[in-house]
Amino acid sequence: MPHPLDRADLRTRVQTRLDAELDRWVDELAEIGPDVADLIGPVRTLLEGGKRLRAGFAYWGWRAAGQPDDEGAITLAAAMEFFQAAALIHDDVMDDSETRRGKPAMHRTLAAAHGDRGWHGDADRFGTAGAILAGNLCLGWCDDLFTDSGLPARSLTAARPTFEKMRGQLMAGQFLDIVTSMRPWHLLDDAERIERSRHVIRYKSAQYSVEHPLLIGATAGGASEADLRALSRYGLALGEAFQLRDDVLGVFGDPAATGKPAGDDLREGKRTVLIARALAGADETTTSRIETWLGSPDLGETEVESFRALLVDTGALEGVETDITKGADTARAALAEASGLAPDARELLAELIDVTTARST
Repeated sequence: MPHPLDRADLRTRVQTRLDAELDRWVDELAEIGPDVADLIGPVRTLLEGGKRLRAGFAYWGWRAAGQPDDEGAITLAAAMEFFQAAALIHDDVMDDSETRRGKPAMHRTLAAAHGDRGWHGDADRFGTAGAILAGNLCLGWCDDLFTDSGLPARSLTAARPTFEKMRGQLMAGQFLDIVTSMRPWHLLDDAERIERSRHVIRYKSAQYSVEHPLLIGATAGGASEADLRALSRYGLALGEAFQLRDDVLGVFGDPAATGKPAGDDLREGKRTVLIARALAGADETTTSRIETWLGSPDLGETEVESFRALLVDTGALEGVETDITKGADTARAALAEASGLAPDARELLAELIDVTTARST
């Protein structure tokens, strides 16, 4: 059965638009010299992968408002992918991640190029600096595509506040994630740890993954205020469920499907709802093991397997699966309340609930 996001040939058309924009900037920056290829090349590689989830929600938000297929809506969708690329590049720097989508992360690619060429200075510092700049370029290109999408000016004016809110809240959400990772968790009770983790999910991932792209498209398309409120509830609930699923896959998923080594989230010490629920169900001995293993960069496969067993035994995995199911059910109920949506878009948005919360990627 074809993937919902391949309807209207969406993913192929978005890729074509992304490639065209990158080609334009290769020409635009050519006068600076060939070294600029070190920035654009890895960005192009990154943008060749991914599910196109954010692009899909932006495009089908436009269609849900009753608008026809439009190349301007494809360009708007492509803008979401540049925004996603910026977020991933910067997130990998902050998490010191080795890989992204099965390939070296941007900062690792640049550090390796530095070493291969025998340049002076610190290779990792070079990689970090280059990745920050590449992410900044993607943010700029996102804004360019939004502004120059070709959609009517009134549509872009209507969608601009949500677009700006998406950018601002993601950056603040990333900082919130850093703050949360630094604060001592032992000072919080079980309920507070779970709530803090969910709060980070909302502002770091859920809104910019589903809610904001969907609202950008729907607002640009002229959806009614009632439908926008319902789509907001749909997007937030589904976005949180999607991130919870991603957290589960980060520990239990197949590396061939997730593109990241098994247990990387554990080695990075991510304070997810999964971990918060494990602590809530842990005795003193288990709590000590969690605190010892979480954030250990040398965590081996044996420890990862033991950690997984611990997450099952404490009821953490079952609890998060319940959270995911509740989020999906809330999204379905909210979608049913959006009475003015185009039927084909409503059908696709319903399908995306299952796609984004599936137990495999």
